[in-house]
Amino acid sequence: MRIEDYGFIGDLQTSALVGADGSVDWLCLPSFDSASCFTALLGDETHGHWSIAPDVEILGVTRRYQPGTLVLETDFETADGAVRLIDFMPRRGDGPPRLVRIVEGLRGRVLMRLSLSVRPDYGSITPWVEIVPDGALATAGPSSFHLCTTMPLHVDAGTIDTEFLATAGERDYFTLGWHPSFEHAPLVEDAESALARTATWWREWTDRCTYDGAYRDEVLTSLVVLKAMTDETTGAIVAAPTTSLPEALGGVRNWDYRYCWLRDSVLALEALLAGGYTDEAVAFRDFMLRAGTGDPAKLQIMYGIRGERRLTEFDVEHLPGYENSRPVRVGNAASEQFQLDVYGEVLGVAHKSAEVLGAIDTRLWPRWRAVIEYTENIWELPDDGIWETRGPRRHFTQSKVMAWVVFDRAVRLAERFALDAPVERWRLTRDRIHQEVCENGFDSARGTFTQYYGSEELDASVLLIPLVGFLPPTDERVTSTIDAVAKELGRDGFVSRYSTAHTDDGLPGDEGQFLACSFWLVSALAMNGRVTEARSLFERLVGLSNDLGLLAEEYDVTHQRQVGNFPQAFSHLTLVGAAVAITAAASAG
Repeated sequence: MRIEDYGFIGDLQTSALVGADGSVDWLCLPSFDSASCFTALLGDETHGHWSIAPDVEILGVTRRYQPGTLVLETDFETADGAVRLIDFMPRRGDGPPRLVRIVEGLRGRVLMRLSLSVRPDYGSITPWVEIVPDGALATAGPSSFHLCTTMPLHVDAGTIDTEFLATAGERDYFTLGWHPSFEHAPLVEDAESALARTATWWREWTDRCTYDGAYRDEVLTSLVVLKAMTDETTGAIVAAPTTSLPEALGGVRNWDYRYCWLRDSVLALEALLAGGYTDEAVAFRDFMLRAGTGDPAKLQIMYGIRGERRLTEFDVEHLPGYENSRPVRVGNAASEQFQLDVYGEVLGVAHKSAEVLGAIDTRLWPRWRAVIEYTENIWELPDDGIWETRGPRRHFTQSKVMAWVVFDRAVRLAERFALDAPVERWRLTRDRIHQEVCENGFDSARGTFTQYYGSEELDASVLLIPLVGFLPPTDERVTSTIDAVAKELGRDGFVSRYSTAHTDDGLPGDEGQFLACSFWLVSALAMNGRVTEARSLFERLVGLSNDLGLLAEEYDVTHQRQVGNFPQAFSHLTLVGAAVAITAAASAG
């Protein structure tokens, strides 16, 4: 299936992708970053899946989330009648992870088939499966998977299957739970009780949303997605719940995104705060504080969900990849890169949280100050850049802009809260970086900021210049840069990160149009006073969402398909930011 044919459900500690055909093709248990037990997404059914669907010809499929929730409903129409599949993962708290599937007959009698192949460790292991009084138990190494149902089940070569009739007005229940194999299977919550509890919790959460600006429905959907990609035990937000969905079909640009990027931190805070979700914003700030402070020289661009630093990258050789896009990667070697911009993200988070809370914890100030003082010693060095290219280090313009953010926010914090700091020295450094970027990162002949000092290549990350306050949004250099990026990096109106044909990023092939960059363009246009253009592009971008409002990382204009890991936090974060920018610009007149 296409990437956009999948729906997304989760329990705030892990998640699953459910196809429009009724097959769960991706699930990692017990955590977002655990090895997958359903991996058909990156291979085929032999690598693990759980399908429940009509065993007759399907005439039509419609699906939706129950309003205000992450409870997914898929309706199948057949000649014999109609049936609804309800999929969700109950919020677990301290309990075990569970995936619940309810089959509800809507009309007539429809023959259904269930096929469950649990294949732990990225589809490489066939577990021992046995029938037990309340269903079936699959065990392999450290993990056991308990399917709870009253249906008679059959087992063949480690695959569980059964047939049953879905009758109008009746419901059948199936719950798959995970537990350590050295423990007994825990008690299973009644499926109807779990459904009511889960739906109520999500509705209470979405009812708290205070955003009332433009495109509220799209913003709320994105906030639900972001919440579902937040680990409630640590506060970390994963970039995506998947690995190795390709940036170009059949290509090698396939990465593991089941980690937390500091790059996303300020945007995540702003998105959550736009919806009034202060608790989640503070939890994410605290995660970043735990993971990203200490020795500033050891600051990484990304961390594991619990703050892990070692994210060793390796290829999963036995998987063919999504539509033969190889390699399939686990871990991310980019965690070892030097990206100057992350120091700006850390200070941006410090400033934004203090601004919202109206105070700064003076105990934290030495941590922030250590980051600032370290940046004083390194900001003149070349780095690997925001996009984790695997080419040479350069003096990337966006990296220097974010170094400017470090000292700009440091000065603001010190002055507002009367903190002990060499404010005048920091102010001079801030001004020096600003002058250098304007002199070396701007091509005066073409009237645009470029990818790195002295280059002719463009990079969509320079659209952040007005968004972070480096220059006023109506500055003529900003206006001309917006136009240059839209023209030279645009394809059918959507924006690429950079030109893969002209940038040495160490990788072969091309990639799709990066949705976050396109939403940055929306924000820049709105702030530039071009609200009509901003609205037009925003609505085109939202039109790329699937029927559930979900967005991947990129859009392939040639094949008119979503590509990249899915759903993508960066896409939904920048969607929220663009809607806020349009609202603010429209209000300003």
